[in-house]
Amino acid sequence: MADRMIEELDQDQCLQLISGGGIGRIAYTGRFGPAVLPVNYAWRDGAIVFRTAAHGPLDEDLRTGITDADYKVAFEIDSIDLASQRGWSVLIQGPAHHVAGAEEEEVRRAGVESWAPGDRELFVRIVPSRITGRRVGSA
Repeated sequence: MADRMIEELDQDQCLQLISGGGIGRIAYTGRFGPAVLPVNYAWRDGAIVFRTAAHGPLDEDLRTGITDADYKVAFEIDSIDLASQRGWSVLIQGPAHHVAGAEEEEVRRAGVESWAPGDRELFVRIVPSRITGRRVGSA
């Protein structure tokens, strides 16, 4: 593996890779300990947005009991080519909050749809406080 290299990505490179949306994983500390769940996301107005089920496990775990309070999370998006052993990963850290009111209409325009069946009408927004990334591949 002497030909392997890791390249640190700057914020602009990270945003270029994730701006098209797709699948990412939200990581947080839930009621039963650490949790990581895949979700369909969109990048909209400088934030990650996704939908989930109201009163589902993710919704319940992200509720703080304080109106308009945020919950610290991590969100990872990556692309991996197993055959060539190349790929990239972007990590976003920051507060997540449930979206409501006028903000919901704005987020709805992002057009993010959930692959999971059932009613997914609760929107969550993650505003990055830190964005890091790296690319792994051949030198």
